[in-house]
Amino acid sequence: MTGELARRRGTAGFAIFTLVMVAVCVGLGLWQLQRRLEKHALITALDERLAAAPGALPEPSQWSALTPARDEFRRVSFMANYARLPDAMVYSSGSAVRDDVSGPGTWAFLPAQLPGGATVAVNAGFVQNTMQDRAQEDRAVGRLITGQPVKLTGYLRFPEAAGALTPREDTVKRLWFTRDHVAMARALGWSADGRMLAPFYIDLESPAPESGIPKPGALSVHLKDDHLQYAVTWFALAGVMAIAFAVWWRAQRRH
Repeated sequence: MTGELARRRGTAGFAIFTLVMVAVCVGLGLWQLQRRLEKHALITALDERLAAAPGALPEPSQWSALTPARDEFRRVSFMANYARLPDAMVYSSGSAVRDDVSGPGTWAFLPAQLPGGATVAVNAGFVQNTMQDRAQEDRAVGRLITGQPVKLTGYLRFPEAAGALTPREDTVKRLWFTRDHVAMARALGWSADGRMLAPFYIDLESPAPESGIPKPGALSVHLKDDHLQYAVTWFALAGVMAIAFAVWWRAQRRH
């Protein structure tokens, strides 16, 4: 009787464990389907922002209310004057949002002053090189700083956070490995005189310099969408576990 009781308890315990695992897999599958809906909504929103006509740059009084979820990739046009201050390079091995950029190089980040005195960091475009040549970027950026206001059209972007394995910036070369314009501004004095610094930066679309360096351009977002595949995998795993338990349970009943 004791052996029979132990066998029943073992069967019940295994059944509960299987039920929990099946429920977990089904839950993960449903979560992936929900993520798929959210991803499709995000793709639609981003496509609309990228295709929209450029609007005015938000006023400094509105900057604190901007968020990546609502405002990332908004197209804007505004007048600004590139400041005569040190620029920064951001290393890049390619781009997920620029179809015309490939291979190693750097993004040229410059501070631009708005008519009201506030500062906006501008990613003026891609500089193709393999050794982060400081002199090459100095020559390219120097041509942009004319002392005259220029109409800039681009996209609102928000700073990145460095990962655990991200190399530290090289302030001597003015070389960064993340697009953290706030850290650049702090290190290079872009807002040292009290000028307000925008919490976003601009990925420049136009104008392009005559030399083509740095190379600005239009953005296109291609978000990975594997959620349906993941959902099918989780549902299949739940089905396999349920079938395996049913086969095992029938075998136990025969004995």
